[in-house]
Amino acid sequence: MEELVIRDADVVDGSGDHSYRADVVVDGGRIVSIVKEAADAGCQRPKARRELDAEGLVLAPGFIDMHAHSDLALLRDPDHSAKAAQGVTLEVLGQDGLSYAPVDDRTLGEVRRAIAGWNGSGDDIDFDWRSVGEYLDRLDRGIAVNAAYLIPQGTVRALAVGWEDREATPGELERMRQLVAEGMEQGAVGMSSGLTYTPGMYAKDAELTELCRVVASYGGYYCPHHRSYGAGALQAYEEMVALTREAGCPLHLAHATMNFGVNKGRAPELLALLDDALDAGADITLDTYPYTPGCTTLVALLPSWASEGGPEEILRRLADEGTAERIRHHLEVTGSDGCHGVPVEWETIEISGVGDPALGEYVGRTVLDSARERGESPWAVARELLLKDRLAPTILQHVGHEENVQAIMRHRVHTGGSDGILRGAKPHPRAYGTFPRYLGHYVRELGVLSLEECVAHLTARPAARLRLPDRGLVREGYRADLVLFDPRTVAAGSSFAEPRTLPTGIPYVMVDGRFVIEDGRRTDVLAGRAVRRTPR
Repeated sequence: MEELVIRDADVVDGSGDHSYRADVVVDGGRIVSIVKEAADAGCQRPKARRELDAEGLVLAPGFIDMHAHSDLALLRDPDHSAKAAQGVTLEVLGQDGLSYAPVDDRTLGEVRRAIAGWNGSGDDIDFDWRSVGEYLDRLDRGIAVNAAYLIPQGTVRALAVGWEDREATPGELERMRQLVAEGMEQGAVGMSSGLTYTPGMYAKDAELTELCRVVASYGGYYCPHHRSYGAGALQAYEEMVALTREAGCPLHLAHATMNFGVNKGRAPELLALLDDALDAGADITLDTYPYTPGCTTLVALLPSWASEGGPEEILRRLADEGTAERIRHHLEVTGSDGCHGVPVEWETIEISGVGDPALGEYVGRTVLDSARERGESPWAVARELLLKDRLAPTILQHVGHEENVQAIMRHRVHTGGSDGILRGAKPHPRAYGTFPRYLGHYVRELGVLSLEECVAHLTARPAARLRLPDRGLVREGYRADLVLFDPRTVAAGSSFAEPRTLPTGIPYVMVDGRFVIEDGRRTDVLAGRAVRRTPR
């Protein structure tokens, strides 16, 4: 007898088609049968060792977070309710061009310092890996939800070239090609870039094109955080579309937004650009989070020349009065490339986390508010914080536009991604609320998407991008990565005031046929594993 029958569920299967009522039987980590009520009236209903009454609940495939920053969180926090409680059963890691494999001892130390604001210092982690394959093996020891990995182009460049702003030599380019090939062979699903972050931003298009050719040869995709989400946003999108078409590589646009005042109401221009490319045969998808503010590190706002050489060089420049004044001028007057070509507006920069608890007074306040209280300039406050906290502060950047968010999420190639940074005293609520916010706020309350459309955006569409042949749909033979939620009550509990509050209305989540959320509570199950690239 099979393990479990989920009885009388309203199945929203991920295809975008209308829901239907059915009994769904799970055994051995897979969906073994689906008995539809209308089609099988009068038939004997399936039985199993356990029966779960799903009356009034929607059964859907588990949600796929296409942009996650849980690279270390999955290892340090077995509970990982931040994602499991949202119904997320798969996260895509290695984002924005910086992560922890492939590395050597030098590069690992540099990367740990560079993205401490995203993932913490890592002092509590045993970094017993260096290659992509070894990192995936580490995930296979047991994690809360499944995880796929993108090769981080910035880390690859740091390993082969360093943190200098220069073109790679032919030998260095070949070394990067080899590192990308090895990562793909070891199971990565593609490559990411952070083209407003050092050292990835120092790569010219020709270099990126060569690496994308390697990715494409293994059936992977390219996921860039491109060169501007502000003053040069449309040009940056055009650059990525042209680059990947030249390389013959599928493109997935990370956190595809149109932010800052210069882009208010301009989402239709982006979507027209994408539609033209799609109609001409381009292979493009994108992800977004359902909020207007962004989230990054404070140091990321600095001009690229100030970040050349890595974290220690940044600190040295900040400590020098003359160099610090040049940095201020680029930030406040010229428009730093780190701030997307737009002069920084300190009233929009809210400190969300610090590495040193002694600096906690800054958290939850804008840089401008702290400056006014201290009788100092905003730059003086930001500079002091960067120096004292050794580049660790994270920020919320309140620069988005609701009409752009809604327009982009309706698009035919849209998927969901939290871009969730889990560290800091006051993280962005998207880390804990992205997927229930889609279902509660944008489906039930606003009607921006139908329930069936939204579930497809969060399940089958990302599974297709990841080339996963047995995930993303409720189908017989598919893996039992499933979520049961109440469409009348599902909602994000997290807010900007209380960002770590868990969602409501999601009582059951299964990974590989095992409950990680049961009766609304996290179990002790660690059923997640690394999801490796599917060979062509």
